[in-house]
Amino acid sequence: MVLLWQNMTTSPLLTVSGISKAFGRLAAIEDVSFRVEPGEILGLIGPNGAGKTTLFECLAGVLPPTRGQLYTAADQPLDGDARSSLIFYVPDGIRPYPDQPLGWVLDFAVGFFGGHADNLRRVIDSLQLAPLLKQRIGVLSKGQAKRALLAFGLLTPQPILMIDEPFEGLDLKQTREAAATLREHANGGRTLFLSIHQIADAARVCDRLVLLSGGRIRGEGTAAELVSRSGATDLEGAFLALT
Repeated sequence: MVLLWQNMTTSPLLTVSGISKAFGRLAAIEDVSFRVEPGEILGLIGPNGAGKTTLFECLAGVLPPTRGQLYTAADQPLDGDARSSLIFYVPDGIRPYPDQPLGWVLDFAVGFFGGHADNLRRVIDSLQLAPLLKQRIGVLSKGQAKRALLAFGLLTPQPILMIDEPFEGLDLKQTREAAATLREHANGGRTLFLSIHQIADAARVCDRLVLLSGGRIRGEGTAAELVSRSGATDLEGAFLALT
């Protein structure tokens, strides 16, 4: 199968242009620019403190950028309602509606955000959530809560789903199952943008990568392209060389 992002005549679904964010005198991210192609799994990788979460929050509208702009495929500025219609953001470590059972929370994700109800059973089965549907979100283990968050995001309808640390708290088997589920949704036309700190996971799951270090973009492309550009022999070596 040829992925949509490999078609060079396809316009980017989202263009990030010169995004910067400062907290007082501290520049968290500076002049960040890259593209998000339709139907791809794009990975954001970088060392701790690189600015990955700050970048995600700026793209999602949680934080206002100091400078810069997002543009749609039609080359129009992306703000307000247009942003919320295009992007859904799943932060790391949150537990929405902790006093509610998981089944209620997933039904809410479909009903409130206008997702596709016919996806509900498929998402529950693919992430092994059926035994947890009657348990309250607040009592789930870290790994269970992460799978619940992934399901919540996958049930929303926005074309771009951004997930911060999608595999945090999952064991090897669960990580592979979650990765297969994400790939299935990408193959179905959803664009996924994942912030991942494990290089091996990023290399296995993502079609392209954006490498962020010190608040700046250090590379963008496939794993093979980043390795070639850095002169390293593998993605881990490229990561170390470019950061």
